[in-house]
Amino acid sequence: METIDKIQPVLAEAECLHNFAAIELALDRMAEEITRELRDRNPLILCVMVGALIPTGHLLTRLHFPLEIDYVHATRYQGSTRGGDLHWLVEPRTSLKDRTVLIVDDVMDGGLTLSAIIDYCKQEKAKAVYSAVMVDKKRQREPGVTLEPDFVGLATEDRYLFGFGLDFEGYLRNMPGIYALKDE
Repeated sequence: METIDKIQPVLAEAECLHNFAAIELALDRMAEEITRELRDRNPLILCVMVGALIPTGHLLTRLHFPLEIDYVHATRYQGSTRGGDLHWLVEPRTSLKDRTVLIVDDVMDGGLTLSAIIDYCKQEKAKAVYSAVMVDKKRQREPGVTLEPDFVGLATEDRYLFGFGLDFEGYLRNMPGIYALKDE
């Protein structure tokens, strides 16, 4: 089956959990919370590629204070629907030493990826590390993970999600909403 033939039915049958208007409201709220906490700290914003590209871009236009931007690319999924070992593809180019860092990710799932990135920032001697996620799946975290994000856009049930940065097998990140696969 050709990829497009597989993707179209997924999109057609998906349930929209949060439309673009709800996402915009969530981003506005997140930006207000982040501004209150970080506006005077010259933060370094670390976008977790590729999923956080879209949420980070929309969030940054709402942060009206001095900040720097860099990215990391660490993944457990590599285009599949199940997470495996953490793979570091790109580390930040900007020094984290004595910096306040805000990590922006697309989704808080089991917490292993975000926890590993936070640990990395601390090892690099960041002064303070905060985390922001567009979507927090309300599910049990992986064993040993106690992390809860500092800033959360939207919450969903524990379903396979795509849209607004989240992907289905590498596709559908560009959808202007948060969608869930049709229940089996």
